[in-house]
Amino acid sequence: MNTSELSADVAKRLGGTKSQGDAALKAVLEAIQDAVKAGDKVSITGFGIFSAKQSAARTGRNPRTGEEVQIAAKTSPAFKPGKGFVDLLKG
Repeated sequence: MNTSELSADVAKRLGGTKSQGDAALKAVLEAIQDAVKAGDKVSITGFGIFSAKQSAARTGRNPRTGEEVQIAAKTSPAFKPGKGFVDLLKG
């Protein structure tokens, strides 16, 4: 399912138009992104937790040459599925 199909499904479930589904989906995704960017965790009970994961700077190796390379610290988005979501997929 892509974004367009998801927004159409949201619109159908809400009994609205496709543009209303687009707006609802966009608003939810932007709210999650803004909160995670600000350093907050977004916890949706039964679904999961969206957060930012920090990785420290470290020394790595170039696999071709064996030369040491400095890898910079970075922040990445993370998602941990909730128990309800995991149980749903277990069948």
